[in-house]
Amino acid sequence: MRWGKILVILVLAAIMGIGLYGLNQKKAAWTKQVQALTQTADKLSQENRSLQASLDYFKDPQNLLKELKSQFNYREAGENLIIIVPASPELQRGEPESSTTASSTAP
Repeated sequence: MRWGKILVILVLAAIMGIGLYGLNQKKAAWTKQVQALTQTADKLSQENRSLQASLDYFKDPQNLLKELKSQFNYREAGENLIIIVPASPELQRGEPESSTTASSTAP
């Protein structure tokens, strides 16, 4: 009779151990999923703040016009548009433009 009680206790302990192991695995999976969702929520929150800042910036008509002019070369009636092209690298170093062409054509 005594061995029977011990055997029942061992079987119940094994069943509980298996159940606890399964619960621990589920807990780990849920924890990982919560972390992934938290990261996604943080990214979306940051994107939302950025979009809200852009929206607030473009609500001002002057800022909207400034961006329109800078990105699309827009000009209003009676307004002149001047586009400045950077100088070639040789001119920025102070070398005359003809010396570079002469040295490249020399034998």
